Amino acid sequence: MTDTADNSVMKAENSAPENYINRVSFTARLKQYARSPLSLILMILVMLSALFAVGMLVFIIIYILVNGIPHLSAEQFSWEYTTENVSMLPAIINTLLMTAMTLLLAVPVGIFAAVYLVEYAKRGSKLVKVIRVATETLSGIPSIVFGLFGFLMFNIQLKWQYSILAGVITLSMMILPLIIRTTEEALLAVPDSYREGSFGLGAGKMRTVFRVILPTAVPGIMSGVILAIGRIVGESAALIFTSGTGHNIPKALIGSGSSASTLTVHMYILSNEGLHTNEAFASAVVLLGLTFIINLISDMVERHIAKKKG
Repeated sequence: MTDTADNSVMKAENSAPENYINRVSFTARLKQYARSPLSLILMILVMLSALFAVGMLVFIIIYILVNGIPHLSAEQFSWEYTTENVSMLPAIINTLLMTAMTLLLAVPVGIFAAVYLVEYAKRGSKLVKVIRVATETLSGIPSIVFGLFGFLMFNIQLKWQYSILAGVITLSMMILPLIIRTTEEALLAVPDSYREGSFGLGAGKMRTVFRVILPTAVPGIMSGVILAIGRIVGESAALIFTSGTGHNIPKALIGSGSSASTLTVHMYILSNEGLHTNEAFASAVVLLGLTFIINLISDMVERHIAKKKG
């Protein structure tokens, strides 16, 4: 009987919600806020702001889906673009190529720069302060300025013409500050005890960085990469000046036949002409789905790495 009673108590404790004692009902919370009118007003404003943000997101998504899905057709996924089918398939492929090449170029540079700032450079040194100021300044520059710089530097000065490589390097410069800052914050969040424990076991600096610190900071680094992907996929102004508005898949990185328009640029061209507004909405639906899939894959990779590490 005693064992049965003990088992029943243990089951009841296990089935009880975690932190049950610390939970406060909504009515009790309102009574607490009622004692301080300012707190109640702030709570209401915060809740309304959250609802407004979510509502606007839902409205935009529904608006795009309602206006775009009915105009999706098989002709828009033809291999070659023509003025009759206004195919978006080349733009989709160009978007994936642009994203992969930009990440391949910017992510290693950004991560290594952040590792230098956090692990190798002296904390509080003037060089670190200068680099951080330069990074924050670059992150606040509008994309059109990057586009003008890329156009003058790569298209005109280096004579690359409108090319996918010019767009990739321009996008890399745009997302590099984001990668550096998010990676730096992720590295700073790693406790110093991890470093001290690794050094105490006889590991060197490089082994500690690559086997202890970076794996621990992967979630923060992946968050920066996901944000960078969103900026790459949604960019249009800088790409119009650098990679151009070519509707076909580029045959080279630079020179003739290397101009490539991403899905965002393709959608902008269709809506700007005013002749294919319905197709522009259809492209927006595909862009929305493509962004969701890329973010989902990135999140799955992050979870897999975190699970493997755990």
